[in-house]
Parts: sequence; C-alpha cells; structure tokens
Amino acid sequence: MFFFGETLIQLHMRNSFAFVFPGLQKTVPCLIFLASLFGSGPSYSQSDHKLWYEEPASFFEETLMLGNGKLGATIFGGVAVDSIFLNDATLWSGEPVDPHMNPEAHVYVPQIRDALSQKKFALADSLQRKMQGSFSQSYAPLGTCYIEMLHATDSVHDYYRELDIRDGISKVNYMANGVKYEREYLASYPDQIMAIHLRASEAGALDFNIHFRSLLKYQLIDNYNVLEVKGYAPVHAEPSYRGDMPNAVIFKEGKGTQFTTFFKIIPEGGVLVSSDQSVGIRGGTGAVILISIATSFNGFDKNPATEGKDQRKEAYTQLRNASAKTYLKIREDHIRDFHYFFNRVQFSLGESQAPDLPTDQRLQRYAKGGEDKKLEVLYFQFGRYLLISSSRTDGVPANLQGIWNPYLRPPWSSNYTMNINLEENYWPAEVTNLSELHRPLLSFIENLSQTGKITAETFYGVGGWAAAHNSDIWAMSNPVGDFGQGHPSWANWNMAGAWLSTHLWEHFVYNQDLNYLKDFAYPIMYGAAKFCLDWLTENENGNLITSPSTSPENLFVTPDGYVGATLAGGTADLAMIRECFRQCIKAAEILQVDEEFKNGLSSVLDRLYPYQVGKKGNLQEWYEDWEDHEPTHRHQSHLFGLYPGHHITPEKTPDLAAAAKRTLELKGDESTGWSKGWRINLWARLWDGNHAYAMYRTLLKYVEPDGKVNYAQGGGTYPNLWDAHPPFQIDGNFGGTAGVAEMLLQSSENEIHLLPALPDAWPEGVVRGLCARGGFVVDLEWENGNLSAVTVKSEKGGETTLLYQGKKMDIDLRPGRFRRITWKKYFPRG
Repeated sequence: MFFFGETLIQLHMRNSFAFVFPGLQKTVPCLIFLASLFGSGPSYSQSDHKLWYEEPASFFEETLMLGNGKLGATIFGGVAVDSIFLNDATLWSGEPVDPHMNPEAHVYVPQIRDALSQKKFALADSLQRKMQGSFSQSYAPLGTCYIEMLHATDSVHDYYRELDIRDGISKVNYMANGVKYEREYLASYPDQIMAIHLRASEAGALDFNIHFRSLLKYQLIDNYNVLEVKGYAPVHAEPSYRGDMPNAVIFKEGKGTQFTTFFKIIPEGGVLVSSDQSVGIRGGTGAVILISIATSFNGFDKNPATEGKDQRKEAYTQLRNASAKTYLKIREDHIRDFHYFFNRVQFSLGESQAPDLPTDQRLQRYAKGGEDKKLEVLYFQFGRYLLISSSRTDGVPANLQGIWNPYLRPPWSSNYTMNINLEENYWPAEVTNLSELHRPLLSFIENLSQTGKITAETFYGVGGWAAAHNSDIWAMSNPVGDFGQGHPSWANWNMAGAWLSTHLWEHFVYNQDLNYLKDFAYPIMYGAAKFCLDWLTENENGNLITSPSTSPENLFVTPDGYVGATLAGGTADLAMIRECFRQCIKAAEILQVDEEFKNGLSSVLDRLYPYQVGKKGNLQEWYEDWEDHEPTHRHQSHLFGLYPGHHITPEKTPDLAAAAKRTLELKGDESTGWSKGWRINLWARLWDGNHAYAMYRTLLKYVEPDGKVNYAQGGGTYPNLWDAHPPFQIDGNFGGTAGVAEMLLQSSENEIHLLPALPDAWPEGVVRGLCARGGFVVDLEWENGNLSAVTVKSEKGGETTLLYQGKKMDIDLRPGRFRRITWKKYFPRG
C-alpha cells in the first residue's frame, strides 16, 4: 500500500527530535539534550577545503551536502538518529508540457502595442495577463533515510562533523560510553550510488537500523538485507507562493515519474536483521550501507509513466555492480573522479591569522570584520564543489537549490528561474575550469529551443524560439501565471532565449571546438536571434525596440503616478538582444555561413534604441527617465551589457560604464544573496576590486537558519556555507565564486586582463588553473599587490594579448604549449 508521510522537516524536527519508529515502539532520546553533553571536541587546524562542526545539524541549512550530479544527500549527522535527506535530479512533479496551451495568445500583441503607443500602461498590464500559460512543475524530495543507532547515549563527547570539499567526503565521529563511532559518507559518480561506512572501535558494538520515509507515495519492500522502496512523484504541484489551495499537490497512481531506491547493508561482523519497515545489524564492528536510486525520467518529451526508463532495473544494476566492489575501491574511484575536477584550480591568499574555529563560528567571526583569507578561499572553492556535485546529468541542470530540497512544495518550486538564477548557476563553469559541467545546461537549452519554437509562434506570432521566466525538467518555455493570475512584472518576461544563447557561445570561446559550434550551438543561437529579430518593432523615430517589454520583477512609476510593469523598449531586453546578435554574427563569420542573415543582424544592431543616461547619471532601466518603484530593487537586468555581457566596458564605453556604476551606487550594496553575487561581478567588471571585495564580505554575512523568506533581511550565508537568498538558494554561491574569478582574471576572445580588480585586502596570492576565452589556462602569482608572474597554457594553440596596469604583451602559443612570464622582469614598474 502506498502512503504519505509528514513533511520531511516535520519528520526530523517533531518533538524536538524525539522520534518513534512504527513497529519498534522505541523512542530515541532527544538530540537537543545530547548537544548539551558534547564536549568541545578535538582541535582541528584551520582549512581552506574543510567545513567542520562540533554538533549535529538541527536545520536543513546546517546539514552537509553530497552529490554525484544526480543523487543528492544532505546529512544531519545525529548521534541517536542520523537523518539524511535524499534527492534525485530527475525526480520532478508533472509530465511533458503541452506547449500549445494558449494558441491564441499572440492575437493580443497588436492590442498591447497600441495601448503602449497611447501610454495606456494599465491597459497594457491588463492585456499582458491574457498572454500567460501554466506554472512550472516542482523539484520533488525523494525522502529521508534514518540511521537509528542503538547504542547508549548517556555519555557522548568529542563530537566532530566535517565535509571535505576536495575529496567529496563527509564524516561524523564521536565517543559514546567509551566506544568511538565513525561514519563516512560519499556520493559516487563512477558507481552512481551513495555509500556510508560505519565503524565502532570495539568489536560487536555496532547496532543500528535503517528506516525510510517520504512525502511522496511509496511502498517499502523487505528483501532480507536490502530495503526496497518504490514510489512515484505528483502529477502536479502548485508553486508554494500560491499559498493554501485545493488540489495543490495531485498524485495519480500510474502517472508521473516513478522511482526505486535500494538500501543494502554489507556487514563487517554481526547479524543482519530486517522487517517490513527496516533493515539493520546487531553486534557488528563495521558496515557499509549502499543507496541506489533511479527514476523513470526518460527525457523532457517522454511520458515518464508510459515511455519511461525501467527504474527498478537501473537501480538494481547500480546496486549489484557497487556490491561487487569493496568500500575502499568505491572510495578510491570516487576520490579519483572528484579530484579530476576539483584539483584543476588551486587558490591561495597566503597565511591567515584567523584562529582555528568550527565553520559556523568562523563565519560569525568573519561577519564581524575578522580576517580569514582561508575562509574566503574556502567559499570560492565551495562554489566549485557545489557545481561538481549538482551538475552532471544531461538535460537536467542545477536548479534553484542545486539538487538538495526537502519540500514537496519548495520555495519557487525549486525550478529553473531564467531571468537570472539559472544562468548565474553556471557563471563559474568555464572560468573555474569546470567546462564539462556546463553541459547539463547546454543540453537543456536545446530542449527549450524545441518547446520554445511553439511558444514563439503561439504566444508571440513570430519565428525562432523563445523562453520565459520559469522552466522545469519538461523544458516548459511559455510565460507563466496560470492564464492571467501572474503579475506581468515577472510572469510575462520573454528574453530567456536570448540570455541562454550566450551560454552556448561562451562554451565555444573557452573551448574553441568548431564541431560543437557548427553542429550544436549555432543552430540554437540562430533560433534565439531569429525570435528577437522578428519580435523587434519600430518606435516613433525609427529605432528598433521590443514591445511589449518588462524588466524582470521590477516596476516603474510614471509621472502621473502609475506603478506598472509593461512598457515598450525596456533596456534589459535590448541589452540581451545586443549580446545575442553580436555573438550570432561572430559565430556565422567563423563558420562562414548565413551571410544574408548575419548582415541583417548587423544592420538591426545599428538601429536598436541606444542606451540612455538618466538625470541622476544612472543607466536608464526604462525607455523614459522614470523613477523606480523600488530604487534598491534586487534585479539589475539592464546592466546585462556590463556583466555577464561584454559590450559595456570601462575601456571601450567609459560613459556607459560610469552610468552603470552610478546605478549600482544608487541601488546600494544590501540585497538578496544572488543579487549580491551579481553585484560582485559587476563591480569587478568596473575594475573596482575594493568594492567587489566589500560586497564579497557582505555575501558571507552569517545568517541564522529560520526557513523564512525575508528580502528585507538581505542575503548572506548559512552555517553550512549555503547562500541565504533568503531562504536557501544556490545561485548566490555560484555568483560569489564567479565574482572571485572575475576579480582575478577577465578575458575576451583576444585579450586577457590579469588581476583587473585585485582588492587591497589580497596583497599576495597564487591562483592556478583559471580559464580564459580563446582556449587558454592561466596561472597567476602576485606579491605586494602587484603581478609577479603569469603562466599561459593552450591545448589548441592561439594568439592573445595579456594586459596588466596599462602594459601589454602579445603571445602566440602552439598547441599543447605554455609560456611562463616573470612580469616584474619585463615591466619592473608594472
């Protein structure tokens, strides 16, 4: 029989961690009480690659996370009961989207354009609602594994919990009644399983049970030493921000994505025990728990119930293959695989005088102004760790929470929010030498381009392909809003295709793969540009603009006091179109194709409505110099041309760069987590390293977990280094990592700026393995605030120009060669 559980948070938190397992009638002692028994624990040296704590996690935002790019786990590390939230990147509510959901939406375009020409903004906002479709589906929680430890807990001390982001391994150690208990956890990509190794220092002292609960429909099956779970996700889940409503979550047996999970115990001594609710061991000295997960998801356009994969066969095959290996071999293969990515970049800022503290205390000290260079390095590398852990499944990029989510209706559906958040997730991918991990997004964009062709035709009446504010695993591309319920400021934005297409180009310029450009990227880029080309319309002076237009989630105030979202000629639209067109032109030139189309894009570029500087010296967000309804608004989409775009620079467009700087000054530094991440990159592009660094410090502001959405609180960092949007949202982590890289290295197709925004707080350092456009890998060394040496490597060969403090050096490398330059030798004063 399938059944529901409580929410995972309730399951973990109920009765202050007192938990009664059905059928056992055994109450586990309260972990809050146990926390008072923990000693200070052993002293561990300060690290730039380890998070560690002296207590188990009490909140989701204190857990330690593992992932193999598909399977995700968040570990509480409890003593009496260890709760492990489990996720699978392919487990979502819903089924393939019907892109024809609003086939007549495009008929309202002329009406909206007419209303805007008459400055009837309220009417335009009203008509925009008729151009909306369904909401996206939600990323689902698979369930919770509970490891119930059966030893006495009246004398617990020396508790220690860590995550080594270099190895991708988490550990828990503690003493209980004279016995040392150890657990080690990993999520293996080579073996596609999670493995947990438990040990006791005294023979026969290891007794435990494994239980499982889920918010989904599920059934438990006892196979002696293997606990099997089969279940299915909802066929529909409403976004949480819609509040309580009838049928918010709908399950239908035989529909939706199916899943199978196996829990297998491999004992090291002792006796296996099992029931229809659990498996366990008695009198053991050690044990290995293998967790194998698979779902029936078979592609964005395949019904997971009728055209899905055989998830049980896949999960069983993974379990069987892993069972044939020793834990040490699983561990060895996992570490080798993880090091292959993580070790590509080394980063040091020299010695730190910060004291040795648990990570949460360390973060609190730093937030009060304390120096901790190794924490700054740790946070940078932590972003790379999260990308390695969450982005290795084709067509399924990291979502708003990576791959870690305990909620049936998570914040913002834990979906793909494409007016910044999805893109920000992948800003570090190329520059921090994780190019392969960009591929889940790139393949997802290909899926979007297919549903997006129908969206372009039915919602906008034009060619090419389009995508809007939200999407999900089903590559939904329509504007959201539930057919009129969404506010146009967010629901009707339609420039995701233009923005996402720039990721296709970025992957090429970093890797120089002509076959990829020709066969994969360019056709999709062409379709995104085609949509923009057809969507543009003339203004009263013959300039080309978009109409209708919105600027993501922001509102304007007209001179007569109307607060609105819909206008003609929004700056953000035109910035993204500029970047999309420029890149599509370059691609066509390289491939020597589509001469007529390329020339058409060039002529249209010249006719786009130009950037405007407002009366405050700011870059205008709106077509006219209107006031913002919220002057410090978290979005700064109209600065796209500065970052992540490339057509506004202090060097080549100084007036526009100055206006962008003034915009940032007016907005201020306090904002949500992802927005702070974006602003770090914007200040770095303005070559203001000290301001970028100041914002980096505010991004690491300590935030106590409370599970609430509170924009006014501003962003920061939770105890486990997750970004506090708030609540947890992973894009701020990725934005912060990208921002550090941008402070140290900036590049174009033919230039590399070295240490362009180095802050005074980092007078010395070494970074090895950052990537530059043009196919180069760069190592940098600096001392006393000045570049001392640079090494440039190229796999495919090529020319570039190195720039540092007004000095230039041209280099030309043959394939597979490198050049090391002692910069201070060539330029003693620079």
